[in-house]
Amino acid sequence: MAADPVQVASNVYTTLFENDRVRLLEARLAPGDSSVMHGHPDYVVYNLADGKVRFSSPSGEAEEVELPAGATMWRDAEEHAAENVGTSELRSLLFELK
Repeated sequence: MAADPVQVASNVYTTLFENDRVRLLEARLAPGDSSVMHGHPDYVVYNLADGKVRFSSPSGEAEEVELPAGATMWRDAEEHAAENVGTSELRSLLFELK
C-alpha cells in the first residue's frame, strides 16, 4: 500500500475517528489544490459539498469524478493522487475499513 494520506497529504486529510476496525477521515481540497500519491484501503465516501476531482493512478491513468453533495460511493482499495478540478472546495468524509 502507498503512503498514508494523513501523513503525506495533511493539507487535505484529517483523522476524525479511528479504532481497530475503521478510520474516519475528513478531506478538504480547495479549487486547484492537489495531494501527492497516497493509498486507501477499501472505503466509503460521503460528499459534504458538490465538487469535481481528478484521480491519477501510479500508472498515469486519470479519472475525473463528479462528487454531488449528499452522494455516497464505494471505492476499492487504491493508490492515487487527487486534484480539485472544480470551482468550489471539495469536502468529503472517508470511512476506511481495516
